[in-house]
Amino acid sequence: MSRQSKEVCAVDTDERRREILEIARRDGSVEVTELATKLSVAKETVRRDLHALEEHGLVRRTHGGAYPVESAGYETTLAVRTTRLVPQKSRIATAAADLIGDAETVFIDEGFTPQLVAEALPRDRPLTVVTASLAVANGLADADKIAVLLLGGRVRGGTLATVDHWATRMLADFVIDLAFVGANGISREYGLTTPDPAVSEVKAQAMRSSRRKVFAGIHTKFGAVSFCRFADVGDFEAIVTDVGLPSAEAQRYSLLGPQVIRV
Repeated sequence: MSRQSKEVCAVDTDERRREILEIARRDGSVEVTELATKLSVAKETVRRDLHALEEHGLVRRTHGGAYPVESAGYETTLAVRTTRLVPQKSRIATAAADLIGDAETVFIDEGFTPQLVAEALPRDRPLTVVTASLAVANGLADADKIAVLLLGGRVRGGTLATVDHWATRMLADFVIDLAFVGANGISREYGLTTPDPAVSEVKAQAMRSSRRKVFAGIHTKFGAVSFCRFADVGDFEAIVTDVGLPSAEAQRYSLLGPQVIRV
């Protein structure tokens, strides 16, 4: 093959991989068979492309496909999150809310799964809920026995949550019994991560301000690594996820300290 032919081939490969990543980010996931048909290439070519994208931390491979990893350059919106894996997220939220114990003050993180945790909180006892999420605040506003404290700050349009120093300063003045925390990625090596530094600061302050911490998140978060690290796995008393996380992997996380609950 001539040098010019090799260069053309490399360009074609790069363009195809960019297109695959674009499709994955637009649709939330990709399937090998569908991509091979759409791009008019062999399935093995698609598998090599997905492997290369995974090596660069841009996607996570699944059986027969892949889904995009959230990063500094890509983050799904709250609207999109409300359409994906909803039954699993609902089970996770219910199991997480059951861990409330005798907590009287609770922090609820931004994101759809934490929003579902808020909905699953007991309504028959006094609670004070601190949150950066407009959706959480709105959902709890009519609960007679729940006082809601909404953190001030700049509102991020994609997640409808407040960030920046107004939010972190307000959080720093609290001592909270229990925090329900979400993340864009959780790994044994890098801990819990999120794409946006401003969001990371709010999460980190919530961790510092809370006596107990529970992570609630879908199995696709595990092994994913985003841009900003805000906590270690060992900082949590419990991790609540779904059975999509293999039991052997759950055991590896539990060795770092937290109880791992799969529902």
